[in-house]
Amino acid sequence: MSASFLFDLDGTLVDTVYQHVEAWRQALTADAIQVPLWQIHRHVGMTGDLMLTALARELDLRFTDGQLDRVKQQHEAIYQQLTTDIQLLPGAKELLASLTDRRVAWAIATSGERASVQGSLDRLGVPDGVPVITGDRIEAAKPEPDIFIAAAEALHMPVAEAFVVGDSIWDLLAAQRAGALGIGLLTGGYGADELRGASAHRIYADPSDLLRHLHELGIAE
Repeated sequence: MSASFLFDLDGTLVDTVYQHVEAWRQALTADAIQVPLWQIHRHVGMTGDLMLTALARELDLRFTDGQLDRVKQQHEAIYQQLTTDIQLLPGAKELLASLTDRRVAWAIATSGERASVQGSLDRLGVPDGVPVITGDRIEAAKPEPDIFIAAAEALHMPVAEAFVVGDSIWDLLAAQRAGALGIGLLTGGYGADELRGASAHRIYADPSDLLRHLHELGIAE
């Protein structure tokens, strides 16, 4: 079996989860909607539309179409301000380079839109030939499996032979629904028990920890 890796981006390879949380809080507050930070954090990893729908259901809110568009636009503008200096998570660049050196195929699968994530891709140095599947290219967002299925198809490999690497329960639930093995990282603020409960096959602290333990996944030197 030839394994491949499908990586989430925010909170998995780049340290941007809490910037997203704060950007959503500010965007909602600007529209006179108060949502606790912890509650926003629980939905990071979803697309903006799905996150706002979930928050509306939980908080008994009603968003008009105009509000939805306004909040999403505000979030994007604030997020870009908060991420002028994007920080990679420990070992992220080295992990991707090591997989390339070992001739292990990999792709990026992120709920963010292409314009929003381009800075992170540039910081990681993602080569032009590596597939990048973004939220604006799929119909159903995580926890639906569409984005990981699309990423595997872009690699011309079966999704059932892929490792999905993510930091949130939404990544891992999507991996399970796709029939892939989920690898959880603790870099997004979810605990090991939560990731394990969402079907994580293995759990590592961060990309550098995963790199040190690739042999556990059958990836030879």
